[in-house]
Order: sequence, then structure tokens, then C-alpha cells
Amino acid sequence: MKDKSESKFWPEGVPRSIKYPNVPLFGLLKNSAEKHPNNPAIIFQDKRVTFKELDTVSDKFAAALHDMNVKKGDRAALFLSNIPEYIISYYGALKAGAVITAMSPLFKERELEYQLNNSGAETIVTLDSLYPIVKGTRKKTKIKRIILTGTPPINFAKDPQAHLFQDLMESYSPEPPKLEMNPMEDLAALQYTGGTTGVPKGAMLTHHNLLSNAVAFAMWLRLREAEEVLMAVLPLFHIYGMTTSMNAPVYAAGTMVLIPRFDPKEVLEAIEKHRVTVFCGVPTMYIMLLNYPEVARYDLSSVCFCVSGGATLPPDVQRKFIELTGGVLIEGYGLTEASPVTHVNPADATMQTVKIGSIGLALPSTEAKIVDLETGKRDLSFEEIGELVVRGPQVMKGYWKMPEETKVVLKEGWLYTGDIAKMDEEGYVYIIDRKKDLIKHGGYSVYPREVEDVLYEHPAVKICAVVGKPDPVAGEIPKAFVILKEGKETTEEEIVEFVKGRVAAYKRIREVEFRKSLPMTSVGKVFRKALRDEELQRKK
Repeated sequence: MKDKSESKFWPEGVPRSIKYPNVPLFGLLKNSAEKHPNNPAIIFQDKRVTFKELDTVSDKFAAALHDMNVKKGDRAALFLSNIPEYIISYYGALKAGAVITAMSPLFKERELEYQLNNSGAETIVTLDSLYPIVKGTRKKTKIKRIILTGTPPINFAKDPQAHLFQDLMESYSPEPPKLEMNPMEDLAALQYTGGTTGVPKGAMLTHHNLLSNAVAFAMWLRLREAEEVLMAVLPLFHIYGMTTSMNAPVYAAGTMVLIPRFDPKEVLEAIEKHRVTVFCGVPTMYIMLLNYPEVARYDLSSVCFCVSGGATLPPDVQRKFIELTGGVLIEGYGLTEASPVTHVNPADATMQTVKIGSIGLALPSTEAKIVDLETGKRDLSFEEIGELVVRGPQVMKGYWKMPEETKVVLKEGWLYTGDIAKMDEEGYVYIIDRKKDLIKHGGYSVYPREVEDVLYEHPAVKICAVVGKPDPVAGEIPKAFVILKEGKETTEEEIVEFVKGRVAAYKRIREVEFRKSLPMTSVGKVFRKALRDEELQRKK
């Protein structure tokens, strides 16, 4: 198979390989603060934080954690939305030597408890409004320190383990501990993902993994140093947002326009007001912006490049959004285990090198190939369909405390993505299907087994299966197939409400179909693929 570097479409000005700085991830912030101290790093609700200020307050946070006896390698959980405190805590915890484990602020107690216990986190930074959920997990986890932020007054009674974020900022000097760091080996994050099986697993991402991906992505888009304004509406707790909307902008000294929750009107207003130049999102966001009734009245002419990931981008949406903004919307691809970006179409303002329907070319210093589905050992030729495997500096060390699962996806340095794809003669990759059972809902990953486990707690459910049903807006919606126990009755509404109170909003069941039987495999497992195929046939 021809090496991707031979592609005539390789973007001009982008190196084919990069010599990455051998520094910890927070070195990107230090560098931008030194070179561009007064450039705005964050815009949040019209408040601005410069790079110098961001570096200083994250130093204070590191000093506070060190004083609380947080040591190198300890895990620190971030249970926050897109607010300045997230970024401060993220870089501050890294400066203290901690390993970040980020989680969705939509989590319920059972989800929070699982990740806290699996990661072994003893420190958590969270919003005042989420304090009751954290408190509910207290006796079941190892949490020793809770750091709270929010709109005063913060109500946490007399909790000896709780500290106010603002109090820490006022009490500590910007004097982080001096640590010996090995960026190639030391972990920066435990980023949880479903991988190829049901239970969430912690992908061990080193400082070098995350730094190299941020630098490569910024170079691929040719971000102009200290000039770009980037929309940060993707959740920063998600690896896609973490790299493209936080770490890459910090490397390029770009300004992050933070928005806690996607709202079309708020996003359009922010683009116009702050003259946003780069926007990374998921297909659902672009669909909702296009369908917003008053979209035409906003000036979106500042937008140069948009990137779509997390799910397949419909070609019609891509074309219409380009017409709307005058900028370029390109599709990319990645997975948590790769920090996450492995492929992106060239950021070409003329659209001459963008191939509609393709996830693009592999990033600098990244190799990709297609291997046969049966053994995973035979390299396939152009246009042959097989499994996409990748190798590069962004690929994880493995899954946290799961050596057997690690062996399944990491072989001789190659990451087996679990995605079925093909590659053309120019090195462009096209995703055909997923081997995984993961449901992609609005860019979020929904693990069927996790939702099924909740369904099995319902007293009327005998057998169930959850699959993704195609949806024009969300990509897929979780649909449950249920066999009831003999003599038991329930309704679709009751099942939906039962699950709703136990999982994050994006994991909720949207439809329930009651069955007398379900397709089974030879070993007695529900055959999810057959159910998915039924839904695809119905769509046709």
C-alpha cells in the first residue's frame, strides 16, 4: 500500500513529521504565557482571562493541591462543565503531578461512582450544583478532597472535606511544586471510553500523547499563532473537545470562547460578537445551526475552518454549512485511545483537496493501514475493506488495569480501531461501518451494555437489548428491545422514565419495542447486529 506521504493532496506548509517538544503538557501553557502574556486565553460570559492570568491561577491551584498532599501520579477528577475553572483545574492538577480523569456533568451517582472507583481518584473538582451527587458517592469511593466552584453562596454545610475554589485562589501563591517529569511515560489523563466492549475503560494517555496530538492538530489547521478565536462548545471532559478546543488553542495561543452547553442562538451570537475563526463540533451541532430559523441574520463571515468529528457527517450538511458561512467544513476522525485525532481532511480554503465522505489523511507522524477482518495481520490493498489500524505518538499506553483488553487493541505499536474502512490511492480513508456496538448519539458514546444493565433492574424486564436506531439529527438514538417476564406488565413510557432517572441525558432510551423473542447467537447472547440491521432496513 502506498505511503500516505506520497499523496499529492498533502497540505502545503504542513510537515510530514514533527519533532515534538519533550515537555509536560502544561508546558504548552507556560510557553504561550511567556510569549503572549496579554493575549486573551478565555472569553466566558464577556469576562476575559489572559494567558498570563491563566498560567498564574493554575500555578496557584497546583500549589493548593500540593499543600493538600496530592502527589505525583494521584488521580484528580474533574466533574465540571465548560467554565474557566475547568481549564484552571486541568492545567493546575497537571502541574501538581496529578493525573486527570474527566467526567460528564450529566453523570448520575452510579456512573460517577464507577469512574471514581475505577480510577482511584481521591480529589474531585465540581460545581456547587453537583455537590449532592458527589456527596451521595462519598461512602462508596476514596474521595478525600472536594473542591467546589459556582455562583456564591455555595451551600455545602460544614463538610470538612470540602474547599471553595475561590478561597484557594486567594490563599495560595503561584508556586507549583518542582517535579521530575517524563512526558513520554508519565500519565496526564485517564480518559474513559467504551472501547470494543461494554464497561467503560480508562485509556492511559501520557503527557506526550496529548501534547503531540494538540500540536499536530494545530499545525494541520495551520492555526495562526495568537490570532485565532476558537469556539469551545464541545465538552472539554470529552477527548475531542479536550484536544481540539483546549489543548490545541493553548499551544497556538488562541482565544477560547467558552460555552457550557450547546444552544444554537448562543453559539451564533458568540461567533458574530467575538469573530470566531475556528469551530470544532459534531454533525448534530451543524444540523441544528443550519435549521435554526434566524440563522441567516447572523454575520458568520469570520469563520475560516470548521471540523466535524464524533460521527459521520452527512455530505448535504457539509455543503450547506460551507455555503452558509463561506468557510470550510472538513471531516476528521479519532478515538479516545488516540488522544483522539488520527485523520482529518486538509484544511483547504478552496476545497480542492477535501474529499466529501472521507475522514481525510493521517496526521503528521501518524501511520495508518487497512488490515483483513479475520486475522488483522494481512495488509490490504487500495479500496479493499477491512479494519483501520493506526500508529503514532498519540496512541495510548493501554487501558488502566486491564492488560488483557489492552492486548486486544494494541499489537506491535498498532492500535486496532474496531472500525471498518477502506483507503484510496491517495491515502484518504473512508469509514464503512463499526465493529463496535457503541451507539453514537450527538457525538457522545453510549454503551449498550451499560443501559441494558439499568433495564435489567426493572422488575418487569426479562431480556433486553439496546441498539442505535438511525436518526437524521442525532446520528443514532438508543432504542430498547424488551421481553417482559411472564405475568408482568409495563409501558414504553414507564421504561423510558425508569432509565431516565439513572443515566446521563444522552444515554436515555428514546424508543422501546416489546417482543416475544429476540435473535440470539449460538452461545445464547442477544444478537444486537441483527436488531441494528432491522432498523436499517426500516429506514430504507
